[in-house]
Amino acid sequence: MTAETEVLGELRRLRARLPQLTGALAASTDGLVLAHDTVDGEAESVAALTAAALGVGRRLTDCTGQGRFRELLVRGESGYVATYAAGGAAVLTLLAEPRINVGRLHLEARRSSARIGELVDGALERKDLT
Repeated sequence: MTAETEVLGELRRLRARLPQLTGALAASTDGLVLAHDTVDGEAESVAALTAAALGVGRRLTDCTGQGRFRELLVRGESGYVATYAAGGAAVLTLLAEPRINVGRLHLEARRSSARIGELVDGALERKDLT
């Protein structure tokens, strides 16, 4: 089983636990799609924007002395966009309905982002060893 397959499985399990999610995407920190579950034709754009938001988030946390970037939550009129650090090389971005329980979103997403980080970082380590 490849890391991409395992990451996609994690995204699907997360969406099953949080039915108010309308999309889930794992991307590299430089904006390449690793896996996605229903970000209808916009996965590449969302991944690129996630990388840009990650850069701003990292600068903001660094500049204000808040430590390493962990997560970013944006609330729009029609719902939420949440981005979570996933190890050293990936990020998890979720789209959610406005009625989602934000506390539960954070709880579940933090667990999934940790797992995705392990999968992606592990795959990169194995690649470096060969």
